[in-house]
Amino acid sequence: MRKHYLDNIRWATVLLVLVYHVFYLFNGVGVLGGVGSFSKVQYQDAVLYFIYPWFMALLFLIAGISSRYALKHRSHKQFIGERTTKLLVPSTLGLFVFQWSVGYFNVKIAGAWNMLPAFLRYPIMAVSGIGPLWFIQMLWVFSLLLVLIRKIDSKDKFYTLCGKCNLFVILFLFLPLWGASQILNVPVITAYRFGIYFVAFLIGYFIFSHDEIQDKVRKIHLPMLMIAAVTGIAYTVYYFGQNYTEDACLKSLFTNAYLWVAVLAILGCGKAWFNKTSRFATYMTKSSFGIYIVHYLVVLSACYFLKLYTALPVFAIYLIAIFLVLIIAPALYELLKRIPILRYLILGIKIEKSNKQVKAD
Repeated sequence: MRKHYLDNIRWATVLLVLVYHVFYLFNGVGVLGGVGSFSKVQYQDAVLYFIYPWFMALLFLIAGISSRYALKHRSHKQFIGERTTKLLVPSTLGLFVFQWSVGYFNVKIAGAWNMLPAFLRYPIMAVSGIGPLWFIQMLWVFSLLLVLIRKIDSKDKFYTLCGKCNLFVILFLFLPLWGASQILNVPVITAYRFGIYFVAFLIGYFIFSHDEIQDKVRKIHLPMLMIAAVTGIAYTVYYFGQNYTEDACLKSLFTNAYLWVAVLAILGCGKAWFNKTSRFATYMTKSSFGIYIVHYLVVLSACYFLKLYTALPVFAIYLIAIFLVLIIAPALYELLKRIPILRYLILGIKIEKSNKQVKAD
């Protein structure tokens, strides 16, 4: 039976990513990659501190849960084949077909366009156009590693043991996350945090894919929601003004404790309140991955032109940018998925030769 609340959390988090990137691109706290801030101190940047610690860890954890469910009905070969088409193709070949346009804006914003020889511009734009696709690149690597781990735990002994975790163990899982946040972090490109995200992925696979664990988290959803809200406000106040992507923030015990209570609150509240579906939720469940892939070009170009070529009030620029990405990104996805070659290279959607139907995820 499909767990609708996990689908709902996933697509809602993707929409949150779209909104987050508007605030990120205008950030005034020194995080690289933006188009420029409006003032030295911007209180709207508080949104970034409140969201950043947990939203990608949540997506990796849900990906781990989903991988467990997927492997119930697929061989390892089928699993890797599907993940390669869905994850690796868009984040490699797709760079040269579509994401180079993201790289164009990155090069222009960095002021490097005239510094590059003409023959190097396209490959550099393609590589620098990775943007948020780091997530699916890492997810593909984790999928490969998961198959190796499953061969070691071929009889599911460790998996079964993890299903017996009590509430005390669940609450203190932020400790291994904190430990993992100290290792396997790529310098400069702070998004590639292999340690913590792989542990979050494995926690999803081994622990949170058990119905019993999900029920335990649901029972504490209200206190966890209150704790997460208070902790999030305290975290935002404490770190406000600092670069929230630097080691001083990302490796702190406070960050990882806040991350974990937020994840538990969202999972618990999701199961308690949002374990249902609708036409919109069904559409978003099927489309959110593709929207995620194409959205950065929309949000980056919108923020770039609004910042450099308009004199609108700041609040209007934020609202227009959010509106544009929420409307145009789904429209762009709907356009691209209807073009056979492009939907494969950009979106990782493969056509089954037998029935010519778009392969469902």
